[in-house]
Amino acid sequence: MAKSNHSAVSDFILSGLTDNPELQAILFGIFLVIYLASVLGNLGLIVLTHISPQLHTPMYFFLSHLAFVDFSFTSSVTPNTLVNFLCEVKSIAFYACAIQVCCFITFAVCEEYLLAIMAYDRYVAICSPLLYVILMPRKLCNQIIASTYIYGFTVGLVQTVVTFHLSFCDSNVVNHFYCDDVPLVALACSDTHIKELLLLIVAGFNTLCSLLIVIISYVFILFAILRIRSAEGRQKAFSTCASHLTSITIFYGTIIFMYLLPKSSHSLDTDKFASVFYVVVIPMLNPFIYSLRNQEVKNALKRIKGKLCLAIK
Repeated sequence: MAKSNHSAVSDFILSGLTDNPELQAILFGIFLVIYLASVLGNLGLIVLTHISPQLHTPMYFFLSHLAFVDFSFTSSVTPNTLVNFLCEVKSIAFYACAIQVCCFITFAVCEEYLLAIMAYDRYVAICSPLLYVILMPRKLCNQIIASTYIYGFTVGLVQTVVTFHLSFCDSNVVNHFYCDDVPLVALACSDTHIKELLLLIVAGFNTLCSLLIVIISYVFILFAILRIRSAEGRQKAFSTCASHLTSITIFYGTIIFMYLLPKSSHSLDTDKFASVFYVVVIPMLNPFIYSLRNQEVKNALKRIKGKLCLAIK
């Protein structure tokens, strides 16, 4: 990726979340705890799904990849943010900023479609339980995951190339705590019409397509659950979807607020604090949501604990 000939910027200054040193120290501690919890939770979930035979199903295969995406997503931003809390000048090199933007977009798109894929997986499991293994073989699951990563990276790369071919000649201060497309485009002194249109179309397309898959899947799931005669059966079917419903509500609610609502309804500063929830908090919440509200995961944890206790004795 080459810099624009008109760009005089070699690095960017991130404005961060606050200029108050005392508040920065507090935020450093909070972010560090959340990040460590996110790393342990997501990596722990990946390991658990790989070593527990009872979790070798398409649902947990997709869940392990969601955990990997969450780990990668937050790791593309949070470590650098932690360093910046300790620095007086929060600078990031031009190409490092570009890499961060590409990683951010890639994993955001992957997460959108992974949540949609998981909704479809729940639809197949609940609406066609006897054909579940046939309809969702491992080969198909691998192809779906590979396609998701390839598409996510393609979107991230294209958006990043277009952004960093803009001219940045007036200011290099990004009004954010990480390199993000929207505040970077706001800095550009060249024509941003094409980039803004591309951003709106791609973000809108990905969000609406993935959300449509989720909505259609859950409409069919709802009808299937309502056809179950016993209350216990309905409760069991709904419980398999509860964790996923919680995740998609949090994720899509935040992303729609940040990228699809009119900018007149909120400022870049508001987006900045919404991003904390989107980039830092959600990746920590997902492994706990799927662990605490999922009986199979809890049973797998108990078995692992039991084996560890026997091994120690």
